[in-house]
Amino acid sequence: MPSHISESLLYGASFSTPEFLAIFNDENRVQTWFDVEVALAEAQAELEMIPADAAVEIRAKARVENVDVAEIGRGISATAHPIVPALRALEHVCEGGAGEYIHYGATTQDIMDTGLVLQLKQAWPLILRDLEASRTALAKLAREHRSTVMVGRTHGQQALPLTFGYKCAVWVDEIGRQIERCREAEARLFTGNITGAVGTMASFGPKGPEMQVLALKKLDLAAPNICWHSSRDRVCELANLMTQIAGTFGKIAREIYALQQVEFSELSEPHHAGKVGSSTMPHKRNPATVELSIGLSRLIRAQQLAIQDAVYQEHERYSALLRIELAAVPEMMIYTGALLAKMRGVVERLNVDPARMRENLDMLGGLLLSEPVMLALGEAIGKQTAHEVVYEIAMASFEQGVPFRDALVADDRVSAHLDAAALDGVLDPVAYIGESERIVDAVLAAM
Repeated sequence: MPSHISESLLYGASFSTPEFLAIFNDENRVQTWFDVEVALAEAQAELEMIPADAAVEIRAKARVENVDVAEIGRGISATAHPIVPALRALEHVCEGGAGEYIHYGATTQDIMDTGLVLQLKQAWPLILRDLEASRTALAKLAREHRSTVMVGRTHGQQALPLTFGYKCAVWVDEIGRQIERCREAEARLFTGNITGAVGTMASFGPKGPEMQVLALKKLDLAAPNICWHSSRDRVCELANLMTQIAGTFGKIAREIYALQQVEFSELSEPHHAGKVGSSTMPHKRNPATVELSIGLSRLIRAQQLAIQDAVYQEHERYSALLRIELAAVPEMMIYTGALLAKMRGVVERLNVDPARMRENLDMLGGLLLSEPVMLALGEAIGKQTAHEVVYEIAMASFEQGVPFRDALVADDRVSAHLDAAALDGVLDPVAYIGESERIVDAVLAAM
């Protein structure tokens, strides 16, 4: 029975997606190993390093359905070797002695690293798809709510007005940078490695460099300048990218979570009939999806710490730390797939309440607009002096429960320069959104 959370019969759907499980499961891992072995054999056959008919037979039989993955697992446990049992299984099904030419001159890490890169390459379109879809959904919200005024908050407190479209545009632009980073990293990430035991290609002879380029081209991968068995920066870059993406969506999830609180009620994640918030309080409409997303973002970050440890290699290879990647990379990728899928669903059907946003603008009784009051008054008495005056009035207004407008009108230091009509104009939150709308337009135009 499954025990890991990503494959749990109870919770697996929360922590994984079928697409990512299909890429990072045992069957596909073995298949990517076999794909590398096929490309290696075909390249060697073309360069007359092994018989051509051997390469044909290896290709014909190098399918995971032709071997027993569970038996390979038992073999790995018995041999304490991560790939030899898979090679033996493939050799066993090859006929005519072709199995003797499997893995010819290669080393374990060649196959494992290149196989992992193939898995990542399969996952990449899914990551980009969901990033693009989330950005598109948020861009739609930014356009629709370009002028929907709401409270901007700093330090958890009401600060100044902005528009919800502006808030969405911040997310749109950030996701755009994550997409750029992913695209820029592809040339480095999608690089294989077939260089032999210590990377010198000694086992391949003088045709080694040409053979590597040819084999990796068959896999649509780049060839490295030099062996990267002991240089794990490519995997670290992957981990950093996924952690940054997790940070972006974890932050968006946390914002939706906060603004769904009843005291705010400005946003809410999609709700459907049958979604239960509590086993004892029937009224609850919990932000379950964004809560899960926040947790997933932290789990992704936790894997980054493990993966970073694998960079501390010794000599030409140090398997003690490379084994970390066996567990941490698939787990990170599966969690990332789940996070992106969950948050895509949230932002594509996010509930927005403009009326509640407008209501919350008045929660402080006008104090939200202390800055424009200070600036307007500062034109007459100086900005620093105006700050001191408005600060004093604002603190008294807050502590005594007096409406800010009334406190301003009653203070001769203000009323001498700003009459009631002028103050009404300055205290209108809709009039103090700065360049919010034009910034939204600029962000959307840059997509």
